[in-house]
Amino acid sequence: MLSEINSLKGKYAQSTQYRRLIWEDIVWPLILELNRSYFSLEEYQNKRKDYSHNHDISLSKLSGGLISLVLKGILKKEKELYSLHYRLIPYMRKKTNLTYGQVLREICSK
Repeated sequence: MLSEINSLKGKYAQSTQYRRLIWEDIVWPLILELNRSYFSLEEYQNKRKDYSHNHDISLSKLSGGLISLVLKGILKKEKELYSLHYRLIPYMRKKTNLTYGQVLREICSK
């Protein structure tokens, strides 16, 4: 699946696709499972490892996704914890399925 995406898209589109994958399949489900707006690096790594094993994707393909979400402003790193952007917390409380596109629109809107 990812190899097909990579062959059809350019460098920046691939980065977006990996961020989308990390958000929709690892980070957001982790936040909903924990039922809190933050998680530790260890919790993330365990979730990422499980996802990698279940979907036959190498960990190296998923390695930069978390930092990329921090750089985009979706997550904030504070010491050993990663916390959710404050505008996304109401979605967490409602247990809403939140896509990467919806996240970008929400945090970038005024």
